[in-house]
Amino acid sequence: MRIYNTLSKKKEEFIPIEEGKVRMYVCGPTVYNLIHIGNARPMIVFDTVRRYLEYKGYKVNYVSNFTDVDDKIIKKSIEEGASANEVASRYIVECKKDMKAMNVLPATTHPLATEEIDGMLDMIRSLIRKGFAYDVNGTVYFRTRKFNEYGKLSHKNLDDLQSGNRSLQVSGQDQKEDPLDFVLWKPKKEGEPSWPSDWSDGRPGWHLECSVMAKKYLGDEIDIHAGGEDLVFPHHENEIAQSECCNDKTFSRYWMHNAFLNIDNRKMSKSLGNFFTVREVGEQYDLQIYRFSLLSAHYRSQLNFSAELMESAKTAFERIITATANLEYLLEHAKAYGKNAIKEEEKQLLIWVEEYKEKFEEAMEDDFNTADAIAAIFELVKFANTHTTGDSSKKFLELLRDVIVELCDILGLEVVKKEGFLDSDIEQLISERQAVRKEKNFARSDEIRDLLLEKGIILEDTREGVKWKRV
Repeated sequence: MRIYNTLSKKKEEFIPIEEGKVRMYVCGPTVYNLIHIGNARPMIVFDTVRRYLEYKGYKVNYVSNFTDVDDKIIKKSIEEGASANEVASRYIVECKKDMKAMNVLPATTHPLATEEIDGMLDMIRSLIRKGFAYDVNGTVYFRTRKFNEYGKLSHKNLDDLQSGNRSLQVSGQDQKEDPLDFVLWKPKKEGEPSWPSDWSDGRPGWHLECSVMAKKYLGDEIDIHAGGEDLVFPHHENEIAQSECCNDKTFSRYWMHNAFLNIDNRKMSKSLGNFFTVREVGEQYDLQIYRFSLLSAHYRSQLNFSAELMESAKTAFERIITATANLEYLLEHAKAYGKNAIKEEEKQLLIWVEEYKEKFEEAMEDDFNTADAIAAIFELVKFANTHTTGDSSKKFLELLRDVIVELCDILGLEVVKKEGFLDSDIEQLISERQAVRKEKNFARSDEIRDLLLEKGIILEDTREGVKWKRV
């Protein structure tokens, strides 16, 4: 298995610290509002990475935090006249609802920044003791230049940051020893949540929070650290500096970052009016379709969200659902050729099924190329549609269905309906029936009619076209 490592800017063979186990940390959202579709991309991408690692037999300790103390949360709490804790708690609940709707598995641990303050104070004390941090009037800063490898993840040069584009520098006041030093602890302002410390009543810097939570739940050294590419600098760069100076170990062996999500070819922004929450998308589409749309592109490729993308994803995803439904229908009426028997000609066909499965795995082993993995699933779907009939053996149909369902499940895509057919499923089957009737494939046409009837759907051929109703 090869992973593109942002640190080395190349694909590397994945070798875990401990055989058979993976320690993985993914930066989670700041919970001050409903999550937007940009937040959802790393959630879906790295949930899929986790699923594949588990499919390959790894025991994955997957940690993804909620940032529940932040300027944005405080601003929201003032607007709503509620405490910061009330705001954060409410939106954590809403975030988990959206994650479930997108079929994102719960993390092994979802730590909250506010519950890990003691660990943050310990790390700051250690950094001060080692000379990597200093206190100025209650604000504690990290001495960026003292860490000789600063910039190794973002591939930025400290001198260029200092003399070149000032927007790349970490903001702060003139009391810093160096403009590039960043905050580990800051004193509270009136009305803000705070905790007592050796330096001031205040709260931690954002970068420190993830370093401490990764250390507590995964250890001083982890296998994979992941997040959106917007976090490379300064967030992940600062995490490395803090963690490696405190722990005297490499913080993470592999750094994975997903690319940005644009909206109609423009960066998502509230000011541009192209800002969408996951909840809003879910009102128009099944969020499985949104998940499918994201996985149809490689995670390191920029993706343009649009109505056209969603409609295309809807049509494509329904092809898989329809094929699986067809297999389910054929299974209900299949003949059993002896105990677990399979026809000789079907045994030869299964060689192709294994090849499609291997194609899927090869794609995932190559830096989790979900686009090519989905292409392999479509080859399998086409194969199933072509090589199954009402005369197929039960065992052959089961094997085909199980492989399609298994590969889709690795991607977090649910293709077996738990509660009947959706309207879109019915329309898809009717379209297929009309197509095969034109080809004079009346046997297949009758199979589709019978499948729908089995599900309580009656078709009526009229001059205006095919009409249907549930009974």
